[in-house]
Amino acid sequence: MKSDPGYFGPNSMMWTVNKEITVLFGGARALLMHAAHPLIAAGARQTSFYQRDPWKRLIRTLSLQNSVTFGNKKEADESAHRINKLHEVINGNDEVTGGYYDALDQEQLLWVHACLQISSIYFYEMTVRKLSEQEKNQYHLENMKAAELVLVDKKKMPQTHNGLRDWVIVKSREKNYLVDTDVSNDVKDIISGGPVPKHIKPIWPFIAFTAFNTLPKEFKEIYGIKESKIKNIILDINLKLLKYTRPFLPPFFRLIAPARWAQQRIKKNPTLLFKDKAKF
Repeated sequence: MKSDPGYFGPNSMMWTVNKEITVLFGGARALLMHAAHPLIAAGARQTSFYQRDPWKRLIRTLSLQNSVTFGNKKEADESAHRINKLHEVINGNDEVTGGYYDALDQEQLLWVHACLQISSIYFYEMTVRKLSEQEKNQYHLENMKAAELVLVDKKKMPQTHNGLRDWVIVKSREKNYLVDTDVSNDVKDIISGGPVPKHIKPIWPFIAFTAFNTLPKEFKEIYGIKESKIKNIILDINLKLLKYTRPFLPPFFRLIAPARWAQQRIKKNPTLLFKDKAKF
């Protein structure tokens, strides 16, 4: 924890966005988007990914993002290595579509990465502030490091945040690209009311509500989410309330734990800020 400031630092866009507690909203939304992809779902089925301790599975969705953003380089590299080793054995023929799933397939890796990135940015803008195109693209550029660590070829990635978002939209509209499966149903049940820690329970219904109702329409169709003006009004009011009250909340309720720990580490050892930083 004392050896280096990690791949980024407090002035990076990765810190700016990923430190917010609303990444939980983005993580839940991304998990739903992941599970709607039948080949991602097939890999999850192989490992019983969503059936065993579903809360930890949701947190694992965010674990690499947190390790790469707030940990030192060794911690980030070790976290990515563990995931890569797990991915080596996740492959086979999908029993639902007949397609071949492979956790090291470039498109499948990019899908997982892209859904989390666009969901994180979406909720940051909805609950904190709007980002400029330059800021979003800087986040995208920095986040390529996280993608590279889990073996995504950055040369095959869209070069802007909006390009990545549009890639997800185009793919999701392809025929049979998204499929309702047993895994997507399991994830729907988990997000709707799965076991969560006691300190999260009071706000979990709202996290679940926002996760489902901010999905693009193609995903809503998979999960049977019907749109209505009343839902949209409730969603808008609550997100604005969260946005306007956020500045008055103490760090414990506003920032995720890894971000608070990283800030303490930097505060105790300011020289970390002057050590070499990764170039993007």
